[in-house]
Amino acid sequence: HRGVAGRGNYSGGRNTMATAAAAEGMNTTTTTNANGEGGSKQENGQAQGEVEGKLNSVRKRVDAAAGECGDGGSGNPPRLVAVSKTKPLEMLLEAYRAGHRCFGENYVQEILEKAPQMPDDVEWHFIGHLQSNKAKVLLEGVPNLSMLETVDSVKLADRLNRLCTEMGRTLNILVQVNTSGEESKHGVQPQDSLSLAQHVTTSCPSLRFSGFMTIGMPDFTSRPENFQSLAECRQKAARELGVPEDQLELSMGMSGDFEQAIAMGSTNIRVGSTIFGARTYKK
Repeated sequence: HRGVAGRGNYSGGRNTMATAAAAEGMNTTTTTNANGEGGSKQENGQAQGEVEGKLNSVRKRVDAAAGECGDGGSGNPPRLVAVSKTKPLEMLLEAYRAGHRCFGENYVQEILEKAPQMPDDVEWHFIGHLQSNKAKVLLEGVPNLSMLETVDSVKLADRLNRLCTEMGRTLNILVQVNTSGEESKHGVQPQDSLSLAQHVTTSCPSLRFSGFMTIGMPDFTSRPENFQSLAECRQKAARELGVPEDQLELSMGMSGDFEQAIAMGSTNIRVGSTIFGARTYKK
């Protein structure tokens, strides 16, 4: 099945030297505390080094959770997608300097603004809802888009395939599944996930079907059936498509529940606020 992507290290980034000037050019201000001690802060008020410390803490938790999987999992840490939604570029650059390369965004406009200012070896994941009419600007604006995790319709898959074919590129995609049944969330129903996966593998040669993604419920630390539902989608797809189950991804788990997701087989976690702090929205 030429449309099914195997697991492993894939990179949508161009193999060029990182933009050193961008990675070094962090805007800071000097502050003085009550004792007259100076300190350096980013423009958003967060002390330099805090992002790196939080990132390293998450990495340790990921490694520990993967190590505890035992026979129930591969024992290999999942991919960590650092989601910088609403956060300034300076915070991404700090994570980059700490060695992180995989970043995710929820909004087209935000990734279009940040991607050109980040080094070329970044692997970008788009994890928000994508309207078909914004697919072209996303693909053109982010040539190192490594994965689109939210394909939820034949219409979107066909649009992406046509654009990728015209651009002479391939794109890793995940089928988004609404495992919680909430009307506010996007994604196909679990029972419809196989048909969309089959469509991508048979009719979209410029797309690589890489697995499934879900958001789940806000409190699904106590609702593991959301994770189990996604795992069952993968089991069924692997069987029907004739591919090893471990070649298909499970993108599940966020800041509040990524350790449980890892225990249940996640290969791709999306962590934002635990690394970058609470999101801030313009009023």
